[in-house]
Amino acid sequence: MSTENTHSQEKSLKTQPIKDTKFKDTKGLIDAIDTSLNSAHSEKLAEESHVLNRLKFKINLKEKIVPPKIAWSLCRTKNQGEDILGTMGNFGLIIGKAKSKKTFFTSIAVATASNNNHSLLNRFKSYLPSNKNEVLYIDTEQGKYHVQNAVKRICKLINIEEPVNLHAFHLRSLSPAERLQFIESEIYLNDKIGFVVIDGIKDLVTSINDEGEATMITTKLLKWTEERDLYILTVLHQNKGDNNARGHIGTELINKAEIVLSVTALENDKEISIVEAQQCRNREPETFAFKIDEDGLPFLVSMDELPIKKTNNSRKETDLESHQKYQLLTEVYSHEKEFKYGQLLLQIKLAYTNQFEKNLADNRIKGLITECSNKGWLIQAEKKGSYTLGEY
Repeated sequence: MSTENTHSQEKSLKTQPIKDTKFKDTKGLIDAIDTSLNSAHSEKLAEESHVLNRLKFKINLKEKIVPPKIAWSLCRTKNQGEDILGTMGNFGLIIGKAKSKKTFFTSIAVATASNNNHSLLNRFKSYLPSNKNEVLYIDTEQGKYHVQNAVKRICKLINIEEPVNLHAFHLRSLSPAERLQFIESEIYLNDKIGFVVIDGIKDLVTSINDEGEATMITTKLLKWTEERDLYILTVLHQNKGDNNARGHIGTELINKAEIVLSVTALENDKEISIVEAQQCRNREPETFAFKIDEDGLPFLVSMDELPIKKTNNSRKETDLESHQKYQLLTEVYSHEKEFKYGQLLLQIKLAYTNQFEKNLADNRIKGLITECSNKGWLIQAEKKGSYTLGEY
């Protein structure tokens, strides 16, 4: 053994002292030395790994970071320009009740991405990079026949018999773990995948109310989108009794999604579906509506021509009685014990829409949060901390 190595080992042993033990033989002493050296080596590797992670994840204010590329967008009707529906490196969420035509809206998204750089229905457009212009469409709920029909519908929308950049799969017969592994393999084995649609995200876990699984699947989406620089659009059912996304998985996805789009059947004309943003990190896109024609294809309907049922819902949040405001908070906190400010704002918005069948602007919700905090109905233990429900 060289003198240099001997000194190095002696130094390691000083930082990792051998336990004071009486050894029966030389082998026991040698084993103890090896254990100490291995422990020191492991700690050194851990330190080196952390140093690399600090360089990777630390924010450098002098670094010029370009905004994420647009994956797909929606043209405005009230003025010029378009609003972002999703960007590369992020994921979005579509929520809606059964029979709200979520899958038909999903077809619009897949068709838009498959027909890259071309307008769809005169309003939707995708901007996938040339090296990331392939689309992965996963259906976990329907059988092979119905998934094929959905893909044929997509082909008709873009007037292409068989798009070479579209890869569609039906995974209903697989287990949740097998579906998850299949999707991950597809994403990592094809460098050209830039747009992914998972119709049935709940089928990648065994329980929608398992917090560990909800965190796991959300972490997977964040990892896939960032490491592969692609966009993922997921679909999840809403609860039957309210407008909340189902289970812990719904809460986690809403908290991490770049945009949450709800699809709702019009109350007095179930053939019409309304799509609106429940939350988004970019400018909020316009609400729009669509129907299905005699050929089974979705087409857009003018919002000005909708047979909207007139109701006496032109109330402000200040018009609510005190008990109604607290009841609103009770509904919100029936799902979680505490919320960050942004999460609380979204949950109040969803609860208000569910109760009064009318959207409440964000600035009004902020005013409501301030009022409820002043009355002690909302408690924030520390500045920028989570909010819990106080007593009425």
